[in-house]
Amino acid sequence: MSTLIPCIIAGGAGTRLWPVSREAMPKPFMRLPDGESLLQKTFVRAANLNDVGRLLTVTNREVFFRTLDDYRLLNKKRVDLDFILEPFGRNTAPAIAAAALHVSRLYGEDAQLLVLPADHLIKDLAAFSTAVEHARQLAEQGWLVTFGLVPTHAETGFGYIQKGQGLNDAGFQVSRFVEKPDAVTAQRYVDGGLHLWNGGMFCMRADAILQELREFVPEVVSAVERCLELSHRKEGKHELQVELDGESFALAPDISIDYAVMERSKKVAVVPCQLGWSDIGSWQAVRELTPADEHGNQCNGETVLHDVRNCYIDSRKRLVGGVGLDNLIIIDTPDALLVADGKRSQDVKLIAQELKRLGHDAYKLHRTVTRPWGTYTVLEEGPRFKIKRIMVKPDASLSLQMHHHRSEHWIVVSGMARVTNGEDEFLLNTNESTFIKPGRTHRLVNPGVIDLVMIEVQSGEYLGEDDIVRFNDIYGRAPAETAKT
Repeated sequence: MSTLIPCIIAGGAGTRLWPVSREAMPKPFMRLPDGESLLQKTFVRAANLNDVGRLLTVTNREVFFRTLDDYRLLNKKRVDLDFILEPFGRNTAPAIAAAALHVSRLYGEDAQLLVLPADHLIKDLAAFSTAVEHARQLAEQGWLVTFGLVPTHAETGFGYIQKGQGLNDAGFQVSRFVEKPDAVTAQRYVDGGLHLWNGGMFCMRADAILQELREFVPEVVSAVERCLELSHRKEGKHELQVELDGESFALAPDISIDYAVMERSKKVAVVPCQLGWSDIGSWQAVRELTPADEHGNQCNGETVLHDVRNCYIDSRKRLVGGVGLDNLIIIDTPDALLVADGKRSQDVKLIAQELKRLGHDAYKLHRTVTRPWGTYTVLEEGPRFKIKRIMVKPDASLSLQMHHHRSEHWIVVSGMARVTNGEDEFLLNTNESTFIKPGRTHRLVNPGVIDLVMIEVQSGEYLGEDDIVRFNDIYGRAPAETAKT
């Protein structure tokens, strides 16, 4: 059988899971109760399939280093990693076209792509592996195979797939795709037994999907082909990065693979499966992962409750007291608190959308922000000052930079720092500090083998993250990028 290359598609902001999921730290990075992220679970599930030696990920360039960190912790089999880095999202059809073109050119036109969303949960790994084997057999014959989840209830939040003619013991030709139904129609689908949930997972040969893309949306393929020609490529021993050219990628139509191909092609098959699947699409879905106590409550963190029933409370760092509550969702993070009616968890996205419209930082960032070199956390801020905790990983380096409007005072809490401050370069040990004036070039490097932790006190007339001029950066970030170094 042809080479199998899993392709993890990591797009979408997960706005219904605000305030945990945000634009700069979206839903795939959300930690489940066992400590693993949805992205990590998807990676392990794909990497542990038979005969997988290489895995491709299509994701936003802004979260590339965080993605790599998540993978490296769990890459026990030393699977080689390919990345296609998008400058911004253009939906699933351009993403899958880029993946198919990449795989076709490097690993053979007959290579099979196993397309997996990065933010879905599958509990039955044995059933998943079996379903993939069945899908591969159909994909080898030229079918575009989707995985249809056997519905467990009349869900109105999912699209459905109607089974057609049987193709083998495990698969069917797709009769049609159906949009999200109303409650009565959804119940009819479940009772009839011909309809499956559309989980957005696919298995198909690269040449087969490219042929259908060229037939139905040739403008997508031509735009992505041109984009790949202009894109920057960086190759290491076990990792390959393709950073898509932004100007040409913007010309690719913004369209899903379902609308572009799957709903129009006659070559689509479905493998029905029961995988213990969830798209973790809302806080209601998250709460279903945790058993409830005798009052119907599910709580993460310290709580003191009186006459509280059917509530989901997640507050890892702050005590929550509750009196006389019923069916509420309460999510506490260091800079934002969500209180929602349990029956309206889908509407949480309206809060995220309004924050984005207002340009509020809480739509995009947490107080702790991940950077290629480590993290920074805003501890406190006010007029003309901001205090941050900065963690720099071993051998990592911030860019050589300068600020026009602020000074910075650095105090090393643990580890060792190599500091460039103007013309001077020196080491700082624990409890030592340095002061950086506005307009002075500076750099921070961790030359040690443990994390460097320091406190940064900023003061000045303007403390925005866009007050930065980069002169040199080992991570290839654009000099004008508006982010903390």
